[in-house]
Amino acid sequence: MRNFDVAIVGAGPAGSAAALAAALAAGRAGKSVLLLDRADFPRDKVCGDGIAAEAIAVLSGLGVRGVTDGYPAIERLRLVGPGGSAVARPLPRAAYTVPRRVFDERLVRAAVEAGAELRRHTVRSVRATGDGIMIDSRFRAGVLIGADGAGSVVRRALGFPVNPPGHLAVAIRGYAPTTNTNEQIIVTTRQRWPAYAWEFPLGDGTANIGYGEVLRGAPLSRAYLLERLSHLLPGSEPTGVRGHHLPLSTRRPPPARGRVLLAGDALSLINPFTGEGIFYAVLSGALAGAAAAAGPSGVAQRYGRALGHRLGRHLRHSGFAARLTRRSSVVDAAVSAAARDAEVFDRMVDLGLGDGVFDLRTIGRIASRLGRRHPAAP
Repeated sequence: MRNFDVAIVGAGPAGSAAALAAALAAGRAGKSVLLLDRADFPRDKVCGDGIAAEAIAVLSGLGVRGVTDGYPAIERLRLVGPGGSAVARPLPRAAYTVPRRVFDERLVRAAVEAGAELRRHTVRSVRATGDGIMIDSRFRAGVLIGADGAGSVVRRALGFPVNPPGHLAVAIRGYAPTTNTNEQIIVTTRQRWPAYAWEFPLGDGTANIGYGEVLRGAPLSRAYLLERLSHLLPGSEPTGVRGHHLPLSTRRPPPARGRVLLAGDALSLINPFTGEGIFYAVLSGALAGAAAAAGPSGVAQRYGRALGHRLGRHLRHSGFAARLTRRSSVVDAAVSAAARDAEVFDRMVDLGLGDGVFDLRTIGRIASRLGRRHPAAP
């Protein structure tokens, strides 16, 4: 049995950010931090690989540098609405496409360099004891952070079920050749809306391409998902195709209970407007790690307050946007408004990739476009 002040299950972006934040704070107080993952690094992870500027800013605040080295900045975004409306503009802040095999390993190494102890271990059970949280009868932690993804063992141990249909998406991702070097492309569709395909270039002649949609109860086959991808991005022939689930933030469990905190996908922190999760992951992980390093007393309340202060208003707005855009015509109106007004475009990007909110002007511009005719849907 080994004892740690803080233990983190899952070494993806949320877990590594948590371990990094905890180690930076705990090192000054002589406390120990354990980071557990079932895989060796580097390892592949199914994702769109898009890294928004907001995620990089959080990591910079933790002292992490160079996470996007070797991958060029992506300066533009092209968005096609379900009814055929389209906009292509410069992003308010450059984004990057970095394969998770590279990105996650860089974050893990930063956490280890800060003082976290990395161990390969598949966690099967966690339970509270009088003096901490027991992990598989092998480790004991004063505070435990569950950052173990959509199928989180820690979340289940707290009694919180997985997201139900309507609040859970499924996506496939692969890699394919492209001539596109500097533009993120998102093509939405009315069929089984909300759903979209994407192409995010890596800058080396290849791109991460994929397709995802919200689940409504019935399982979706690989063949169906590939067919939809091919329809929306004709000519793409991806290799390395894999699928994954995305628990949307419209149905989140409580962020903490007792000495156990949840972060990233384990907390259903996936933007329902875009499917983006890396920014949410590193931010919630950093907040959880800082809260855990301050000790177990009041840690759940401390983390809940920090998360609410940082993301509460944004999550309310993104949830509102998700409800509003259940009508595909609203999305076409928003895209049309963004094509006419750069400020509307920037607001939409900030809401979908960062912690932005809508304002009355933006809502008014979108409302003014409702009911107008748009080209046929792709």
